[in-house]
Amino acid sequence: MWERYFTPDSVEVALNLLAEHGDHARIVAGATDLILELERGLRPEVKILVDITRIPGLDRIEIDEKGWIHVGPLVTHNHVAGSSMIIDRAFALAQACWQIGAPQIRNRGTVAGNLITASPANDSIPPLMAFGAQVTLRSVHRERVVPLDEFYTGVRQTVMGEDELLTDIAFPALPVESRSAFIKLGLRRAQAISVVNVAVMVEMDEEVVKDARITMGSVAPKVIRAPEAEQFLVGKILKSEVFVEVGDRAAAAAKPIDDLRSSAEYRTEMVRVCTIRALRALAGNRERESYPAHPVMLWGAEGMQARTVLSTSYEHYDGKPIETSINGRPYVFEDGWKKTLLRLLREEASLIGTKEGCAEGECGACTVFLDGVAVMSCLVPAPRAHKAEIVTIEGLAHDDQLHPIQQAFIDEGAVQCGYCTPGFLMSGAKLLEERPHPSREEIEQAITGNLCRCTGYYKILSAIESAASLQEKHV
Repeated sequence: MWERYFTPDSVEVALNLLAEHGDHARIVAGATDLILELERGLRPEVKILVDITRIPGLDRIEIDEKGWIHVGPLVTHNHVAGSSMIIDRAFALAQACWQIGAPQIRNRGTVAGNLITASPANDSIPPLMAFGAQVTLRSVHRERVVPLDEFYTGVRQTVMGEDELLTDIAFPALPVESRSAFIKLGLRRAQAISVVNVAVMVEMDEEVVKDARITMGSVAPKVIRAPEAEQFLVGKILKSEVFVEVGDRAAAAAKPIDDLRSSAEYRTEMVRVCTIRALRALAGNRERESYPAHPVMLWGAEGMQARTVLSTSYEHYDGKPIETSINGRPYVFEDGWKKTLLRLLREEASLIGTKEGCAEGECGACTVFLDGVAVMSCLVPAPRAHKAEIVTIEGLAHDDQLHPIQQAFIDEGAVQCGYCTPGFLMSGAKLLEERPHPSREEIEQAITGNLCRCTGYYKILSAIESAASLQEKHV
């Protein structure tokens, strides 16, 4: 899919590579969209991938002395969803990131990548635009700061140059008298592209709205604001008759289209409904009710996502081997560097327990642990395995002793056709590492990225509950 694959050890090296290769180069951070585009032949010009995931210090969420929150280019959606700073000072962004994909996707996909993809249905754009965010773009020649509402020029189009790297996302932390909410309407509870999404931010002066911002996604060629609705809301008290008028004005600002997910008419109506729902939640201080106190991340007991830092830059090409560790054993692959991690495991390592169900990050059958974190291996470039530690389904058992979750699946009869089972086992095992005594709700969160076409979820849920007890006995 690519001709050369670079893993730089610094931003400067990455920028030089972008300058050298121009439009033929693309940055890899999460690559959850890029891999699919390459496999579908949608980016025939892309020959060079520049993987920045080993550059230290780019996955930080910080607040500066001026009260601006800074989100680095390697900050994932799960980083944001679990950040106490974001939850306290920019809640709608945490809500949006928590509703993107599933845990395995959120462990790879980055906020910066979501912004750059520039789909009007992307979930992180509306709250960031409502917060007045700006992005910093760097090249070898210059550094510039662009307000997010000036960043987009159309559907999947931005002002970024081919030699630029997004190095920072920044926005002012909301004052204590401000609140925000994000409402998403999808065709299912998880792994869904937004049919409509709405972010609402209000700054209050006691009971009166002092300032308001309403942004909407999936209803125009790019994420848009609803200025007339915002202006009407300022100076008002949050009450039912105000909600209705604001909802009507927000709907009037939408310019949706008919597509596979919805009609334009339905989208317009849902803009109105979602805006009203957001305002009702804010008025009743209920916007946080459904947000988990401790979101399930599937990144294990260590807490924050681990990244293996390299001592030097690497380049992969024909004849340059991938050296990695799989299930505690060293592997050297002379071939396979143009594949995904899934196909490297199956075709080069002959570890066929990891399944290819959809090859689109939708089903979770290919779930593995990459440097301690659960990911969809179909969306990870194989060279990312270099100098990394990988665990597959074959590595769950130890010394001929099944992992408690494997034993529980047998005891509970949680296997039907069995094709999806490896992915469920991997997600469940990582959950038990993270939460030794998970609640039913946490179990459901953990497997939102895993599909069972045999509709066997009741037994699967019971098995994971049982595995927690078995694990305690083996400790």
